[in-house]
Amino acid sequence: MKHRYSSLFSLAVLLLLSACAPKKQTSQPARADSYFPLTIGSSTVQLQLALTDSERAQGLMHRDSMPHDHGMLFLFNEPGPRSFWMRNTRIPLDLAYFGADGRLLEVHSLYPYDENGVASRSDQIQIVVEMNRGWFASNQMQAAAQIDLEALAQAVRQRGKSPATYQLQTAP
Repeated sequence: MKHRYSSLFSLAVLLLLSACAPKKQTSQPARADSYFPLTIGSSTVQLQLALTDSERAQGLMHRDSMPHDHGMLFLFNEPGPRSFWMRNTRIPLDLAYFGADGRLLEVHSLYPYDENGVASRSDQIQIVVEMNRGWFASNQMQAAAQIDLEALAQAVRQRGKSPATYQLQTAP
């Protein structure tokens, strides 16, 4: 009987200690509608990331407005030619095509509901950013303005994805 009480006491102590032990944080990945601070040139913006085919297909459809300095970044697995249109998109936008190195290559104006694709001139586009119309001009963005690839890689990690999937060219 004494052995049984000793065993029960030991079990109770173990349970108490395990209940008091620090819990390992199991954070959930950020949701697709989360905004991440990223720098383009000398301007900081808040961007949602479209990382999957379904997120890229949805884009900014069916929105009535977008806050100032907010937008969406479309990230592709590898560089290539890109073309964007405005199906079910109500907001006038600027579209910026970036190379895999994060350099701004082209900016185009997009018009609400225009389903004519706006193709990139370059076949090396890996990152596309949509902002409210006029944002790139009002922030004096010139060709070769740089997007912060380190911050982008961190945002991709926060979404629960690996930056390696997108071959981001970040510093070692």
